[in-house]
Amino acid sequence: MTTRRARPSPLGYALLAPSLFGVVCFLLLPMLVVAWLSLHRWDLLGPIHYVGLDNWRSVLHDSTFGNSLLVTTIFIALVVPTQIVLGLAAASLLAKELPGSGLFRTLYVVPWICSPLAIAVLWRWILAPTDGAVSTVLGRRIEWLTDPGIALPVVSAVTVWTNVGYVTLFFLAGILAIPPQLHAAAELDGATSWQRFWRITLPMLRPTVFFVSVTGIVSAAQVFDTVYALTGGGPAGHTDLVAHRIYAEAFGSAAIGRASVMALVLFAVLVTVTVGQHVYFRRRVNYEIA
Repeated sequence: MTTRRARPSPLGYALLAPSLFGVVCFLLLPMLVVAWLSLHRWDLLGPIHYVGLDNWRSVLHDSTFGNSLLVTTIFIALVVPTQIVLGLAAASLLAKELPGSGLFRTLYVVPWICSPLAIAVLWRWILAPTDGAVSTVLGRRIEWLTDPGIALPVVSAVTVWTNVGYVTLFFLAGILAIPPQLHAAAELDGATSWQRFWRITLPMLRPTVFFVSVTGIVSAAQVFDTVYALTGGGPAGHTDLVAHRIYAEAFGSAAIGRASVMALVLFAVLVTVTVGQHVYFRRRVNYEIA
């Protein structure tokens, strides 16, 4: 048998052109511009001055940016595991097809499809210390968003509430894709419900866990709207996530070069974490039953 050598097809390039145009214009080109701006000083109004690595030295020795990295790390550690656990629990219940499951599938997704800024404004009203719904029910004044000890957990809880429906849908799809014969055979062998979940369901959901963990970390590291509307980065920088710090540097201090450096550092950290997750899950994920 002879093999035909594949030849470039003009039609193939034509079909790829719209996607390639979007990638180049809205991903590669902005990254190059940000990298270029990180070597310059610009206040959005005056001329642009080349400063070399001064912006990098300034940012990497800035304790405020270091605090933002620490706060973002704690925020991710609070949000991602919590929404994975809650999403898996909700998906397990929805997979049982209990009465009202269809309604709950819709309700879980509603917060995720809504505007994060609108949701944050709603929660800011709910958590108002004097006339907010929560304080009214509890009958006491609680500074949910201005107390340094609870501000970050509260912002994390709002983020989890927003994203848990998204995670639930992916886990539900993964659970429904597991062949029921596997659970039936394990049940015949005397396996309990917990044993079937631990030995069958959870290992078969490793591709889903990998996906929701990667997307969850990337999404949590870029949260801005929620923090901006709820706390504005306060109190005393306890909710000053990296995305909010980039905004504050770029539009608050008019330091575009420093903001560009912070964006590139965040990008490098996320790429490193994603590659690390890929290496960890690479030999622990099976995409096919066979």
